Amino acid sequence: MENLEGLFEQVPELVVTYGMKILLAIVIFIVGKYLSGLAKKITCKLLLKRKIDETVVSFVGNMAWALVFVFTIVATLGQIGVQTASLVAVIGAAGLAVGLALQGSLSNFASGVLMVLFRPCRVGDYVEAAGIAGTVNEITIFSTKLLTPDNKLIIAPNSAMMDGTIINYSAMDTRRVDLVIGVSYDANLADVRKILTQIVENNQYVLKDPAYTIAVAELADSSVNFVVRPWVKGSDYWPAHFELLEQIKIALDEANIGIPYPQMDLYLKETPAA
Repeated sequence: MENLEGLFEQVPELVVTYGMKILLAIVIFIVGKYLSGLAKKITCKLLLKRKIDETVVSFVGNMAWALVFVFTIVATLGQIGVQTASLVAVIGAAGLAVGLALQGSLSNFASGVLMVLFRPCRVGDYVEAAGIAGTVNEITIFSTKLLTPDNKLIIAPNSAMMDGTIINYSAMDTRRVDLVIGVSYDANLADVRKILTQIVENNQYVLKDPAYTIAVAELADSSVNFVVRPWVKGSDYWPAHFELLEQIKIALDEANIGIPYPQMDLYLKETPAA
């Protein structure tokens, strides 16, 4: 009975002591939860201003929220009286074990972060990297999704994208179309140049600036090779490429200018019957 009475006497003191700790822990938790949401909101807002892909923005925002929230949980438990040093050690050991088990994924994650920071390509760009080529459809934290011209979806690890050379065909507003046109040695080069010039100047896709180039590039084994190098908008590259080739072939045929192609002469030798 005496022990029970002593315990009842300590109740007010315990309520005051632990009640204040619990109350402060609740306040820390509420404030920390608010700050974690605020951190996510600010992070997403800053990334959206830099025109980062929405998937990456969402992931990075969630990461910011998680970091602040974990810190809030540790601070809340410490206020209650839990030994946070051991808890942090356990979390660190678990993180190390997970990191060793997921080295490849962490490498992809790090490469994804680098792609976010340096932006070698964006959604909608046509790129060539990691031995594949296609239009960037989505950039996630661990992989990049590309759509090929024949509508195949390719998912490439971010580490493979960043470890090699990335050729971005959409980074610049204009591109140069490089064509090599071979004509017969019997052709009048001045006439050929005149025909090529007319085609380039009248083509709907060719830009006036930068200036195009038409020149004799090589005296090859069976042809005189002209280079035709007009500039077009990046989005008009393939339409211009196909249309110019067709127009050049039709114009040279109408002018009776031959376009050499590989030929093989076959000689048959008759042998007397035995």
